Amino acid sequence: MPQGRIQRLCAFGLRITAALAFLAPLLTRLVVGWGFHVTGYGKLSNLDKVTGFFTDLGIPFPGANAAFIASLEFVGGLCLMLGLGTRIFAALLSCSMIVALMTADKASFLEKFPHTLTDVTPFTYLLFLIWLVLIGPGPVSLDYFLSKWLGVGRKTEV
Repeated sequence: MPQGRIQRLCAFGLRITAALAFLAPLLTRLVVGWGFHVTGYGKLSNLDKVTGFFTDLGIPFPGANAAFIASLEFVGGLCLMLGLGTRIFAALLSCSMIVALMTADKASFLEKFPHTLTDVTPFTYLLFLIWLVLIGPGPVSLDYFLSKWLGVGRKTEV
């Protein structure tokens, strides 16, 4: 009979983790979204400094790109926290992190490759953003409620 207890314990554990599964995308969106929102606000507040930094990095059209990235981080971070347009903003911010890894954080990325890559902040953000693109916003999000209201994303029977 010990096998029955083990099976019941496993089933109980699975029910608990299934009930808490909504937390993974929610907490990821809140933490990553907050990080982008705050840095976006900082960039918008110091747009001239960001433009100069982008110029030093050799990024084309530094003024336009500085304004675009600052706005993307500010608005995209807020939308990630709300779970609105999650996959779109996560994809756009992923592109931003790839550019950051190829420019501003290139030396750090190459130095820490492959042993301590998670010490490079844009790389860690990139991993979480890719995860959000693939998994989605989760059930505690405006995306989820909008999809229910609009009737999109339903599974069709074959």
